[in-house]
Amino acid sequence: MFPISKELMINEEIRDKEVRLIGDDGAQLGVMSLDQAMSLATAKDLDLVKIAPKAEPPVCKIMDYGKYRFEQSKMEKEKRKNQKVIALKEIQFSPTIDVADFNVKVSKAKKFLAAGDKLKVSVRFRGREMQHTAKGEDVLNRFVEAIEGLGTVDKKPKLEGRRMVMIVTSTTGK
Repeated sequence: MFPISKELMINEEIRDKEVRLIGDDGAQLGVMSLDQAMSLATAKDLDLVKIAPKAEPPVCKIMDYGKYRFEQSKMEKEKRKNQKVIALKEIQFSPTIDVADFNVKVSKAKKFLAAGDKLKVSVRFRGREMQHTAKGEDVLNRFVEAIEGLGTVDKKPKLEGRRMVMIVTSTTGK
């Protein structure tokens, strides 16, 4: 089929003198004047649609334009339905996080990864904590060990301003 677009001209919108005509069954009917093509289309009670305007001469097809647009919109809906949307979830730690809090956040991360989402794991540094970025890296390394088998590190830990950020992708799919 042809892509649905606003550029498709139908019936009286076509201004060319000669067109290459394709019948409603897909057979080539040859090059003819626009009047002949229009009369063939109206005789079959269908529309004349310009499908290749840049060709020499332009290519027109006899078809039911309303039915064509309906089928195209149906195909677009089907394509959108089959798309898989991956959400980016974020989990934040501090460099001095306690073991219990760490475990709660790891269990939440495991749920996200099991659902097939991507994770942005960050450690937020405040004030003098910026002098101890190694602690933040240790927290992220512990996190990677805790989610072993559920996710892989896409982007290694990197300091961006006052945050150390790492991206983790799920190894299990939806």
